[in-house]
Amino acid sequence: MNIAIIGAGPTGLSAAWELSKQNHEITIFEKEAVAGGLARGFKARNWQDSVECFYHHWFKSDQSMLALIEELGLADQVKFHKPVSVMYHRGKFYPFDTIPSALLFPGLGFGINKIRFGLVGLYLRMTNNWRAMEKFTVEDWMTKYAGEKVYRSMWEPMMIGKFGEHYASKVNMAWMWARIHSRTTELGTFKGGFQAFFDAFTDILRSKSVELHFNAEIESIRKVSDRRFTVKSAGSELFEFDRVLVTTSPDGLRQMVPELPQSYQEKLRDQTSMGAVVMVISIKHPLSPKGYYWYNLPKQDGFPCLALVEHTNFVSKERFDGETIIYAGDYLEPNHENFRLSKDELLAKMLPGLKQINPEFDESWVNEAWKFSAPYAQPIPLLNHSRKILPFETPLDGMFLATMSQIYPWDRGVNYAFQLGKDVSRVVL
Repeated sequence: MNIAIIGAGPTGLSAAWELSKQNHEITIFEKEAVAGGLARGFKARNWQDSVECFYHHWFKSDQSMLALIEELGLADQVKFHKPVSVMYHRGKFYPFDTIPSALLFPGLGFGINKIRFGLVGLYLRMTNNWRAMEKFTVEDWMTKYAGEKVYRSMWEPMMIGKFGEHYASKVNMAWMWARIHSRTTELGTFKGGFQAFFDAFTDILRSKSVELHFNAEIESIRKVSDRRFTVKSAGSELFEFDRVLVTTSPDGLRQMVPELPQSYQEKLRDQTSMGAVVMVISIKHPLSPKGYYWYNLPKQDGFPCLALVEHTNFVSKERFDGETIIYAGDYLEPNHENFRLSKDELLAKMLPGLKQINPEFDESWVNEAWKFSAPYAQPIPLLNHSRKILPFETPLDGMFLATMSQIYPWDRGVNYAFQLGKDVSRVVL
């Protein structure tokens, strides 16, 4: 068959790999200039490695990702490290990436709170019964079992930062289970950066005769006959295919295919999500005097973003000509003002947060900054979310959808996107 894949993110590339092994003709359309989706990267002129536009890393437990990379013959390029993540409490940062360090965190208080925190964490690591948890919100479940003190000081600031004031108290507990159940403290990256991996992956796909079109934003997809579709990208000719797989977003599918039934379009609109705004900043000096990698930042204490990530405490700054690379990242509703701010306006908003972390920081430290945004970045799983998950098949026979909204209960991540591509390829065939 002649199959079109819309989107060259991890899901689209993984699906292309599986389908190409069955000797089908695959064509990928990608609106960006490079592959990788939200994990794509860029490189300044003097850097040896690329930097991700939206901060990413792999976990040691990411079996789908590790299996695919092994199959591609690239496993020797994956590097794992154990950087330090910290939590904020009353003006100071404390390590929070192991059970002993978490139990020492002063925000938990003393005695019974720490015991309940430890037992809850152990239970969530061991149980697989996530379906029972999606009937409860994170707030209700954690307040009941971990306690009011633990939830308010530990989890609530993170929930508000991730989902905003409106959705923080509505997200179901299965989503939190997935984060705690599967993640490790060892984090991985690819030698040269994630973009080096995606470039190598696309080269391998081309060797399998997969055709890739970059800077090709899709204008329309139309069904012209029984299981025959035309795909039109901006400024290009019309292509015809037997099958079409869309891997961008539910709303993206709705806009590209206006002939979808109204009832299905309503289901696409019902897939709630947050967007992401990330600022990558190059500075002259290290921000963290203690070598911290990941700062969890509570917005109620005046920080302008959810997370501050000092990338060069994970990958050596020698790879970036001695520059310190940091990310200031946030999940926001798509109508938030940060999406509309210019790079300089957003940088001015972020700089006070850097000084809040390191009082010695000065604006003169800044070498350069880059702004990246995506309106679709984090699905919002509400109560009983499994009932809302759309099947891969759309109402148009021969057209399929595979997006982050369908990896539930797992949280967004490259590993699950790879697995999603593998799963949907079976359905396409």
